[in-house]
Amino acid sequence: MMKAKVWLGVVTVMMVLVLAACGEKSQEDVMNDVEEALESTNGYKSTATMKLETGQEPQTYDVEVWQKDNSFYKVDLKNTANDQSQIILKNEEGVFVLTPALNKTFRFQSDWPKTSSQAYLYESLLRDISLDADVNFAQDDEHYVFKTATTYQNKNLNSQEIRLNKKDLSPASVKIMDADNNVLVDVAFTEFEKNPSLAVEDFDTEKAMTGAQMSEPTMATSEELENVKVLYPLDIPEGIDADIQPTVVENGDRKTYVQQYSGEKSFTLIQENSLTVPTLANPLNLIKGQPIDLGFTIGFQSSDRIMWSHEGSDFSLISQDLAEDEMAEIARSVIAVGEK
Repeated sequence: MMKAKVWLGVVTVMMVLVLAACGEKSQEDVMNDVEEALESTNGYKSTATMKLETGQEPQTYDVEVWQKDNSFYKVDLKNTANDQSQIILKNEEGVFVLTPALNKTFRFQSDWPKTSSQAYLYESLLRDISLDADVNFAQDDEHYVFKTATTYQNKNLNSQEIRLNKKDLSPASVKIMDADNNVLVDVAFTEFEKNPSLAVEDFDTEKAMTGAQMSEPTMATSEELENVKVLYPLDIPEGIDADIQPTVVENGDRKTYVQQYSGEKSFTLIQENSLTVPTLANPLNLIKGQPIDLGFTIGFQSSDRIMWSHEGSDFSLISQDLAEDEMAEIARSVIAVGEK
């Protein structure tokens, strides 16, 4: 009788272990589920909070994403410190970056967002997981956890940890690290709706601009911006004289500050106070390029220049000698210096 009870106990424990094991999927099963989710997701809406440690000052953004048919995108990035937003929009006419407070629209001929990883885009996260042959996989009670390589524009973003909810593979969080495993970008998703009802009209440029401007604070006037704080790049290529004083070009009340850095990898930095432009039927610019994340704002990059607006100033970084990633590093360092 005692042997029977012992044997019964052993069988019970084994059954519990088997059932527990059945409750956890293998890495292969989860990877198959990820690929299936990538193929079956025809659109979504998501909201998230994104914290950036890529500059001298930490930045926090509220991020709202609408996506339809892997072809239409609306990414609304609102800086929580000044409550001003930028919108990345992709529709049948191209890729746009909208700055509602300035009424500025830039249009690109670009295959964004397929060119690089995007921490706030669900399909980009699934794609990074699927394509990394050396993905590191783990799981806890609520999440599948993946550590993958990245293809972010910022080369300091070396690897990422992606957490997906076990229940439905919806995104939970993304942490992006540098080579020393310091977290530089931290995205926490708060809402996710798969395959919502979205119309093509929801991605109309004029509609997006008008809707954003209704809640946008008023920009300062040109008089209020007269005393511009001139900023200088911190990341200067070797062999370039960093002790540069800007040339001031005056056009009426508007001042433009031109910094020319000469050498083997020469470049020019132009800064002027931002002004709200009149309402136009067409975008201000049509260039072949792509949106670029500078950490503190979204800029626009073509082969020989990067342009961006930040804290009351418009900037242009122009070079025939620098590679695009070198230009991006210099642009990201401009905000970190302050006035000389």
